[in-house]
Amino acid sequence: MPDFSIEDRHKDANAIICGVDEAGRGPWAGPVVAGAVVLDSANLSDVLISSLDDSKKLKPHTREQLFSALQSCAAIGVGISDVGEIDRLNILQATMMAMKRAVADLGISPQLALVDGNRAPDLACPVQCVIKGDGLSLSIAAASIIAKVTRDRIMGELAVAHPGYGWHTNQGYGTKAHQQGLKDLGITAHHRKSFAPIRKIIEASA
Repeated sequence: MPDFSIEDRHKDANAIICGVDEAGRGPWAGPVVAGAVVLDSANLSDVLISSLDDSKKLKPHTREQLFSALQSCAAIGVGISDVGEIDRLNILQATMMAMKRAVADLGISPQLALVDGNRAPDLACPVQCVIKGDGLSLSIAAASIIAKVTRDRIMGELAVAHPGYGWHTNQGYGTKAHQQGLKDLGITAHHRKSFAPIRKIIEASA
């Protein structure tokens, strides 16, 4: 389970530390979303501390509960990079852009950003990359929940507007339901045309 071990290494500097994580790098459709979180450790309940974890390990209703609980004990920022940016920049650079926007959206200036993974976005503050950080740092785990819930909600709205692709359950990943939707309905404006499966459909129909 994640804890404050990484954050505690910087306590002497009284640093404001934010965790940063993303959701949605792999799907064939929809935006990539990043979350940035500065936890108020003095106001975190023991229940919340013991419940925060890598968002992928949590059930949807648990993520929603934690998302709501974090609103009262954390500074939260969200950054989004849409399909247009993903296709223009590539998914890695679009993800870095979303992370930068999430940190800017915090409303406070952190002195350190703990970023999940091994690639650092271009931020105004120092960055420490933490591989598998959403399972190690509570700040990153919280950011992963913010990013995941925000993106899932976006994909739920897109599923209503574009039925037939199963986005309400697959969140834009290339599942059988999504593949069948592409065969039956074709691509939408929300599909990532730079991704190989979508690009192949475009090329085949040209």
